[in-house]
Amino acid sequence: MKKTQEHISGSRRQFMGQASATFALASAGLAVPHIAQAASAVKIGLIHPATGWAAFPAAQLRYGAQMAIADVNASGGIKSMGGTPVEAILGDSQTKPEIGAAEVEKMNEAGVDAIQGCYQSAVGLAASAAAAKYNIPFSIDVGVSDKLVQRGLSNVFRMADGYGRIAADASVNLAEINKAAGSPAKTVAIVHEESEFGTGTAKLVTKALASHGLDVIETIKHANPTRNFDNIALRLKAAKPDIIMPINYPGEYVLLAKTLRQQRVDFMASYSVLGGGFNFKFVEEMPQIAENMIDVNHWYNPSSASGQAMRSRTEGDGKYFTFEVYCAYMSVMFLVDGFERAGTTDKEAVNSALSGSTIEVDFMPYGPTKMVNGQNMGSRAVAIQAQKGDVQIIAPSSYASANAIFPRS
Repeated sequence: MKKTQEHISGSRRQFMGQASATFALASAGLAVPHIAQAASAVKIGLIHPATGWAAFPAAQLRYGAQMAIADVNASGGIKSMGGTPVEAILGDSQTKPEIGAAEVEKMNEAGVDAIQGCYQSAVGLAASAAAAKYNIPFSIDVGVSDKLVQRGLSNVFRMADGYGRIAADASVNLAEINKAAGSPAKTVAIVHEESEFGTGTAKLVTKALASHGLDVIETIKHANPTRNFDNIALRLKAAKPDIIMPINYPGEYVLLAKTLRQQRVDFMASYSVLGGGFNFKFVEEMPQIAENMIDVNHWYNPSSASGQAMRSRTEGDGKYFTFEVYCAYMSVMFLVDGFERAGTTDKEAVNSALSGSTIEVDFMPYGPTKMVNGQNMGSRAVAIQAQKGDVQIIAPSSYASANAIFPRS
């Protein structure tokens, strides 16, 4: 959707003002020490799979993270540190855990004050463990494995939700949508990618669905990357599930959806959980395939002024407004709030400030931030559906913008 330059600039100013106000309010009432800093900048390392099969979501994450850094610097830097600016140090994990960990070592030598990343749970596990050796504050932008925050590492934090609660919420939402339609769906087939993300989520969803009377009759694992889903389509044809549930990264998500249509696989609904390819790009480029597909994922809050302004700004920059953009933005702003309240780059002080975060994130459908062992308990995924060329929130009801279309038309 094209915007006039005046509208884009206005949205940008509005959003920057709102962002500054939001994070200022998060610090209200707290005693902020003013400690002299020798550093010329607060350095935040950004580790993403910039090369390889996940290059597109990595670019989206980089864009969101650097948008946040630009906003912080434009509003005066870290004010409790005398206006110290924030600087991004870029690292490329190449989708490999061992390289992600090696990037942490390089960043530590470069003197980074915090790290943000890593998109893939497997890479995040390796990189955050490496960062723990140096107590470097580590903010996870995208990474759904709950193992990330279950290892007792006091330097690791995640603002977005993990696959445990997401799997439970996805199952509850599906059961409610199915019941409202007269309970036509009885069986589910899961198609998931092979790493910790897909395998772990599939196991959790299978257990959760059973408690709602939905039977997983087929579970199919695939590699990253996968360039042909014809055999998987044949297996799905033979299984005849009512619902097909993809759990995979963008390239495979989109290719699977295309293949199911090409092979004329018959099913009631596509209901993905953390479907990496379900976004405005997919809906715009493949409207007939995307129509009425459902996903449970991180999403922005379209009813908030700041959420709409961020979308306008992103599209004004010629980019798609995917969940990677706002998850990365939120992840960096979380770190910045920690530095602001700590008033220093001392790692122990920053980690302590982050653990007590009460930041408000109104551009996503979240409640107040509350960190428990590094996990933000105020976060929540939502169920979204492609409807008439747009994306609507269909659950939970507190954020819903439309009713679910189920079964698909």
